[in-house]
Amino acid sequence: MKKIVSSIIGGLAGAVALNILHQAVKALDHDAPRVDLIGEEALTKGMESIGLEPPTGNALFVATLAGDVLSNALYYSTIGFGRKRYLLLSGAAIGLTAGIGALKITEPMGLMMPR
Repeated sequence: MKKIVSSIIGGLAGAVALNILHQAVKALDHDAPRVDLIGEEALTKGMESIGLEPPTGNALFVATLAGDVLSNALYYSTIGFGRKRYLLLSGAAIGLTAGIGALKITEPMGLMMPR
């Protein structure tokens, strides 16, 4: 149980750090990929596809941010389930996979990569 809790806490810390980094880069570099807008588009399309009215404006941003932090926390928490000696390698592989996935699967999923 202790390993699960510490893995989830570590995943949450990584997810929060990643979102802070995304927000900082967005503010500093107007040409940076806008993963926040991809998330908003995905949430909007997903909700509409099941007949729900998606939030708009700031509520959409907050809902997307909360979903992003939660999903990333769960994803990154998987790093802690491996052997301790491979934590750095596991973290790098999982982070690299997430980054490549975010850049490469948006278009096939029908989402636009804003510039």
